[in-house]
Amino acid sequence: MRIIGGTHRSRAINAPKNFPLRPTTDFAKGSLFNIINNRIDISGTKVLDIFSGTGSISFEFASRGAKEIHAIEKNNVCSNFIKKRASELEFKNINVWNTDVFIFLKRNSLKYNIIFADPPFDFEKIEIIPNKLFEADILEKGGILIIEHGANTSYDKEERFLERRIYGAVNFSIFK
Repeated sequence: MRIIGGTHRSRAINAPKNFPLRPTTDFAKGSLFNIINNRIDISGTKVLDIFSGTGSISFEFASRGAKEIHAIEKNNVCSNFIKKRASELEFKNINVWNTDVFIFLKRNSLKYNIIFADPPFDFEKIEIIPNKLFEADILEKGGILIIEHGANTSYDKEERFLERRIYGAVNFSIFK
């Protein structure tokens, strides 16, 4: 796993082998950032990365010039890894919270230009994620929400849904 673009391009993000996750593949990550770059200029943005896992997406945003990235990860091992690796990469613009996403949403009052969510594909509350995020009113006007999910989840009928992109087993649903 590596950073694929920006100032830290090709830098490795070597998570421990026993990590309980499914990181976004480099192929899917490249496609994701092509989607984002065609919709919004990343430099200077505020980004919320929920279900952050290894922090791979947060590191990619930091490398590409996002002003501020908030990474939310409930698993303590994962959040500590993100903090440690962000420090090693000298990303001072990444803030990590070790908390449940839904608790964070109740307490947060900040707004973001880009929100990225990568919940476990079998997460029991996966269908309610867009509604919870829009209810929290944390997406800036003109901002985008992207949810990574498996083939069995569909957000096509959601009010603010724009499109779905499929890259192998990875699906990205995009909202405005």
